[in-house]
Amino acid sequence: MKLDKFINRPVLSTVISILIVILGILGLVSLPITQYPDIAPPTIHVSATYTGANAQTVLNSVIAPLEEQINGVENMMYMTSTASNNGDAGIDVYFKQGTDPDMAAVNVQNRVTKAQGFLPAEVTQIGVTTQKRQTSMLLGFAIYSEDDQYDIKFLENYANINIIPEVKRIPGVGDAMVMGADYSMRIWLKPDVMAQYKLMPTDVSAALAEQNIEAAPGQFGENGDQSFQYVMRYKGRLQTEEEFGDIVIKATENGEILRLKDIATIELGRLTYGFNNRVNGHTGVTSIIFQTAGSNATQIIKDIEAYLAQAEKQFPAGIKTEVLLNANDFLFASIEEVIKTLVEAFILVFFVVYIFLQDFRSTLIPAIAIPVALIGTFFALYLIGFSLNLLTLCAMVLAIAIVVDDAIVVVEGVHAKLDQGYKSSRKASIDAMSELGGAIVSITLVMMSVFIPVSFMGGTSGTFYRQFGLTMAIAIGFSAINALTLSPALCALFLKPHQKEGEKKMSLIDRFHTSFNTAYDIVLKKYKRQTSFFINHKWLSMGTVIASVIVLFFLMKSTPTGLVPNEDTGTIFAMVSMPPGTSMERTDAMMQKVDSIIAAIPAVKGRTQITGYNFVAGQGNSYGSIIVKLKDWKERSAEESSDNIIKMLYGKSAQAFNEGQILFFAPPMIPGYGVSSGFEFNLQDKTGGDLNDFFKIAQNFLAKLNARPEIAAAQTSFSPVFPQYMIDIDAAKCKQAGISPRDILITLQGYYGGLYSSNFNRFGKLYRVMIQADPQSRISPETLNSIKVRNGNEMAPITQFVTLKKVYGPDNITRFNMYTSMKVNGSPVPGVSSGDAIKVIEEVAAETLPVGYGYEFSGITREEQSTGANTTVIIFALCLVFVYLLLSAQYESYILPLAVILSIPFGLAGSFIFAQMMSVENNIYLQIALIMLVGLLAKNAILIVEFALDRRKTGMSIVDSAIQGAAARLRPILMTSLAMVIGLLPMMFAHGVGANGNSTLGTGAVGGMFIGMVCQIFIVPALFVIFEIIQEKFKPIEWHDTDNSEIEAEIEQYTK
Repeated sequence: MKLDKFINRPVLSTVISILIVILGILGLVSLPITQYPDIAPPTIHVSATYTGANAQTVLNSVIAPLEEQINGVENMMYMTSTASNNGDAGIDVYFKQGTDPDMAAVNVQNRVTKAQGFLPAEVTQIGVTTQKRQTSMLLGFAIYSEDDQYDIKFLENYANINIIPEVKRIPGVGDAMVMGADYSMRIWLKPDVMAQYKLMPTDVSAALAEQNIEAAPGQFGENGDQSFQYVMRYKGRLQTEEEFGDIVIKATENGEILRLKDIATIELGRLTYGFNNRVNGHTGVTSIIFQTAGSNATQIIKDIEAYLAQAEKQFPAGIKTEVLLNANDFLFASIEEVIKTLVEAFILVFFVVYIFLQDFRSTLIPAIAIPVALIGTFFALYLIGFSLNLLTLCAMVLAIAIVVDDAIVVVEGVHAKLDQGYKSSRKASIDAMSELGGAIVSITLVMMSVFIPVSFMGGTSGTFYRQFGLTMAIAIGFSAINALTLSPALCALFLKPHQKEGEKKMSLIDRFHTSFNTAYDIVLKKYKRQTSFFINHKWLSMGTVIASVIVLFFLMKSTPTGLVPNEDTGTIFAMVSMPPGTSMERTDAMMQKVDSIIAAIPAVKGRTQITGYNFVAGQGNSYGSIIVKLKDWKERSAEESSDNIIKMLYGKSAQAFNEGQILFFAPPMIPGYGVSSGFEFNLQDKTGGDLNDFFKIAQNFLAKLNARPEIAAAQTSFSPVFPQYMIDIDAAKCKQAGISPRDILITLQGYYGGLYSSNFNRFGKLYRVMIQADPQSRISPETLNSIKVRNGNEMAPITQFVTLKKVYGPDNITRFNMYTSMKVNGSPVPGVSSGDAIKVIEEVAAETLPVGYGYEFSGITREEQSTGANTTVIIFALCLVFVYLLLSAQYESYILPLAVILSIPFGLAGSFIFAQMMSVENNIYLQIALIMLVGLLAKNAILIVEFALDRRKTGMSIVDSAIQGAAARLRPILMTSLAMVIGLLPMMFAHGVGANGNSTLGTGAVGGMFIGMVCQIFIVPALFVIFEIIQEKFKPIEWHDTDNSEIEAEIEQYTK
């Protein structure tokens, strides 16, 4: 290749590099920063409320018609739905990775509209909402009252009226929700008083509908040729408790008036009383912020924190904010670690190069090349729309090793020429580049071709590989541009022709260098002897290759697999489930016990408890959850990792917690895949049978599953033993009395369930008016005696028509893909990977589940199962095929490239050997290291083959050319491989934030490179001889330069 232009015009070369750096810096400034790329599947959440209904009713009347229509919407993967006893219905529709969330929302909304006609009127009155949900919690913050002078009702609405509207306007905020309820005008009816006046709840609804209305009476004098026009106003909707109290319910002819305040107590209360919230032990309210897809998480969090700091100045005295969950903390801490690793790698690489090249000037050239290629990469990342995340940063660390490679190859090549006695470094650079140019281009193409097939994978792991692979490919591309332009130009400028020895005094460093060179020469002689040994024993060489392939397959099978390693993110979740039927107050007391246990741990920074809601089981009186924020990583000792704290909490809570169950777990690594890390799947009842039978089958299945040694725990939050009363209405008696069963049910709903009967405006917002009997009048089944129903003019006790029967039923009913389901969460024993856990679940299911019952994985487990080992194998096959075809094209031979391909399994096996030693699992990080190794190992082999071929073409015998070619490349191969191995050591022994991912990557890369290099330098020359002999049988070689003019200097160097 003619590259003299760049060598003769050093300014042109430097300008190219400076431009690359400037563009890179511009890209870096505008890249969004996130923890992981947008991996979670887009989710659309459909919700509706049927006030007062139980789970089964909600399932039949709300969820079934909605699911029927939504099922099969474009690009849908699966859907789950939950019906709960407080009348809430929720459906989550999960879409394929890469679906446009806005389009998905529109499609689901259209399907929901089709179902509206089948829904009960009470549901459509409140409305069915469809919203897209980015399941990644970005930030959780709470406001709480330090001195407990404000109650929860005030705090919830303070947040809803003053804080949340502002937060929602911050760009990138997808949803901001307050874990609490809005204001509501509560009309607490007194059933006994109502009965005396012969009234029923429907009468109150009717009075509200007449008197609490907005109206448009019109104007006086409109187009009537008047001087003035007057607008008529009606007071409109009522606003205060007093106004509602004055509503007229009945008025007789003789002037007696019955008002609402005579038969009910009226207060501005909460819409639901199903939640309670405490922050650091004080009354408080929690808000959780979700981000929209494709927005910059870090920026949003910064904006929200800035806003909160500003807003806190205007809060009423004694109200404080506390941030409970912050995705940035972990992100910044991990990025800091990665950058530290970058710097360490840079210094170590610099050091290795210096030892081999032995002058400071040569070391500068690779040192300049690294920043240029890495910074340039940012610009390309910005163009293809990636973000700056843990994956792209890890790719950068690995790229250092590869980028240095190209530069080292150039510098070493020029040095070799100068060793031969060239007097002009410019001439040496031009000649070296004409030899090396081809090799550099082919190496670059091979390295890039390894990463290209990776980017065609689908699914979550596809996103991982794509971010990683393309980042590497881009860095390698820039590094090749560098190696062809800047590095040779710098060599021509910086390097000096070598002086003969003995012309200057020896300093300490020179003495070290001389002894290093002598040692290297001895190694080189031994190396040649060993190489010829392997060449002479060809069967031994082929045998080792076959052995390495066998070892590789064995190790691939035996290394545990996983998707992403779990890290200490600084947050712990606690989930409390009390025995079925426990009242809210008792659950709250228990929650406070747990809270005080957590508060006593020194590593805990803050905690928030929510009674009435549980991230795993959903809503209900007997559930609660606590979010625990740990102190910063720097402030915690190694013993205070989140795993150890979880163990400690289990130990302490076992003594205090004697009823119900409590779970502590770390949030999952990849946001948007459910709450717990570990596995999750859904058992399905496809027969549509009885829930109790299904529960027995599920219990049997879980017992078998838990008996397996690989599974630490697997449990379901489903329980069909919540105490309930079955109402039975005697239709015959109703008919005799002239009333319908519907009247009775509406009366019950009005007193017990609550009726949403009207709206009112206050604080610039619209709130609901709810009618319900006051809490004392619905405390127990005996209260039914005071409830009367009207037949004609008489009031009859409702107990004449209704009998109650004690039954048991579930609190929440879930469905998965339209079948009743039970969600099972669990975790494998430490050391058993999630991949193995999936296999165990599949085996147990095959043995124990009867016909008509099935299971499906959901969340991250579904991803892992769908992107199992097969994809990895296909990817590697593709990578090797690409490398093979490129090399075939370059060597104009289908046989010779096998010398390169067959030397790769050594390194891959090396990776797995180290992975077993360091006990890391075979997850995405390790697989990425492996893909990179395919490229790097191919590169070493290409260098040897390329140089051996050159020598063969000048007329050397095949064996000699193999030995001489390998010997000529020994120094650069040792140099680049050691640079990489030593450069990545800090990553291999990473500790602190994000250590598990980093050490997996480092382990794979270091192990594979070290073992691969050692095996390759001996085996590749032998393989070259074998395949070159075969090749020449088909196509005799064409001789170049038979008079040896070019190679004379080199031969002379070896004969001295």
